[in-house]
Amino acid sequence: MRIGVISDTHIPTRADRLPEAIFHHFKGVDLVLHAGDIEDIMVIYDLEEIAPVKAVVGNMDPYELREELPVKRIVKAGGINIGLIHGWGEPEGLPKRVLEAFLGENVQCIVFGHSHQPFNQEIQGILLFNPGSPTDRVFAPYNSIGILHIEKGIKGEIIRL
Repeated sequence: MRIGVISDTHIPTRADRLPEAIFHHFKGVDLVLHAGDIEDIMVIYDLEEIAPVKAVVGNMDPYELREELPVKRIVKAGGINIGLIHGWGEPEGLPKRVLEAFLGENVQCIVFGHSHQPFNQEIQGILLFNPGSPTDRVFAPYNSIGILHIEKGIKGEIIRL
């Protein structure tokens, strides 16, 4: 199973639309996870053209999205429990904070965003995965998205755009 992972799209404040490279890299994925800071619901509709989308709200999302999306959720995919959350606060310490947010919830992976910094590391037996941002490089050296591969466990891949 392949899962496309995206966060911090910030449409339309950082870009008019999703970069075309996303559609190329996500072609054939079974699911798309969006870790918040969507800003425009059309982003979800565009991603749904690729595969079903599960998303959470971010700190920059408007009221309409806050009414529709949870702050945190657990997505079951390929026998794996994936925690999905945007994140909050300074970039430093963010992985620790999101790990604590799912303490005791039996997740094997936590997908988060907020910092725009790609992160793909196992901590305390849980894969922590931040795909970065495809449209904004604040705090990050490059734009990126990610893919989660599920086959006898879970592995993350960061894709530079």
